[in-house]
Amino acid sequence: MTFRKPRYSKEEHARRGKEIYERQVRAKVEASSKGKIVAIDVDNGEYEVAENSLAASQQLLIRRPDAQIWCVRVGSPAVHRFGPRLMMGRT
Repeated sequence: MTFRKPRYSKEEHARRGKEIYERQVRAKVEASSKGKIVAIDVDNGEYEVAENSLAASQQLLIRRPDAQIWCVRVGSPAVHRFGPRLMMGRT
């Protein structure tokens, strides 16, 4: 198994991923992929969309084995949820 070393600090990695998503990807995926995960290579802007971060990342790594991957959930500020989900209308 090959281990890819990070090329950027956590802050720079996130900044690049957010910038690429907002500038190049969001308009292309938002209408048709709400709730899905986008995996973005922060070096070149290539991306994949899938149901979960593992699938999206694996698809991107097939094309870009050295990808520096940042993930985002379409239509949401967070990729994963922590804690219980509140069900509206249920007691």
